[in-house]
Amino acid sequence: MNATAESSRYVDEDRLRDDIETNGEYGAISIGEGHGRTVLPGTKANKQVREYFIERLEDAGLDVRTDSVGNIAGRWVPDGADPDAAAVAAGSHLDSVPEGGIFDGVLGVYSALEAVRALQESDADLERPVEVVCFTEEEGTRFSNGVLGSAVATGQRSVDDALALEDHDGISLDEALNEIGAKGSGRLDASAWDSWLEVHVEQSKRLENANVPVGIVTSITGTIRCSVEIDGEANHAGCAAMKDRTDALAAASELVLDVEQATEDVVAEKGDSVVGTVGQLDISPNAVNVVPGRAELGIDIRDVDYESMETIVGEVEASLARLEAERGVDTTFERPYDIAPIDMSDRCTSALDEAAAESGVSTMELHSGAGHDTMHVAKVTDSGMIFAPSRDGISHNPLEWTDWESCATATRVLTGGIARLARSA
Repeated sequence: MNATAESSRYVDEDRLRDDIETNGEYGAISIGEGHGRTVLPGTKANKQVREYFIERLEDAGLDVRTDSVGNIAGRWVPDGADPDAAAVAAGSHLDSVPEGGIFDGVLGVYSALEAVRALQESDADLERPVEVVCFTEEEGTRFSNGVLGSAVATGQRSVDDALALEDHDGISLDEALNEIGAKGSGRLDASAWDSWLEVHVEQSKRLENANVPVGIVTSITGTIRCSVEIDGEANHAGCAAMKDRTDALAAASELVLDVEQATEDVVAEKGDSVVGTVGQLDISPNAVNVVPGRAELGIDIRDVDYESMETIVGEVEASLARLEAERGVDTTFERPYDIAPIDMSDRCTSALDEAAAESGVSTMELHSGAGHDTMHVAKVTDSGMIFAPSRDGISHNPLEWTDWESCATATRVLTGGIARLARSA
């Protein structure tokens, strides 16, 4: 048997399941069906998941360090490996959205640890160190728009800038990390890694529909988020004649439909990887007997083709200009979040493809419609991603579920991928 496949045989499904289930007990919520958890950065639950993770890293003999923004890395130097060689790294995140599931991020962290344990037990002959990583605040639920720890690790955000970020209560990330004892020192440097791999639940139904156990990600969608304000005039709902109104919500409603139509037009021309969503709408004064005087909207645009995203943004701006001319409203437009799509490296996807083939696991290529820490890491080192099937495509929800066998299968492919990459010093 090939040495890579031999190492993958040591993946222990029960051990992996125990780690994920134990992690799921921290921040657990009772919310009907499913297995829910709320683990926001800097909270008691976050302290618990971090401490359990560090304990498991140390149990596996890894050298653990935590950086200034709370990123955690456990380093294993195999016997015979060059300790100064660039490491192969793998992992994800342990924070969650409010009332999220037990697999998102967690599978990536513990599959990486389980891969290391399998490589240790198989006495794999590796030439590079391996690091298991947990990034801080991937979900963006408290201090940022998301992927915060990886942004710092890749040099796209400074440590000082990240630590100064505040939540809605005015508590800074610096204060929150200190409160739970999770602030370390220095900065985890992803550019120093030889390569990076991440396992994640798919959060869609493509693998499930195709009955394929593992997805090899070829690219991660870009994301542009736009903030729009529409100012009309608040007025009495009973006394303001229809012809005299400057209704901000009516104008906003047209914008919502324009975003939908612009996205459908791009889908018709270039394919269904592009999506556009108006997921946030706040109106004021928000009273049933008052004509809305102001509307604030949040727009999310994603695709693997940046030009397509720009096309939709252009249509948003054109829609706002039309609304000003036709409805007499005033508008403002900003795009505070702008991340371009990024491809995975051929070196990493090949390693994963070969590892799957050696273990007899069928795969399919697909893009990621969600953002992940990997989209930052891929800018500074060779990177790859593996998807495990999500039942009914549900994620960010207590009903999120990936079968334990699927978790183990994805971990076997990860193990083989790490082994291949770590043999090329």
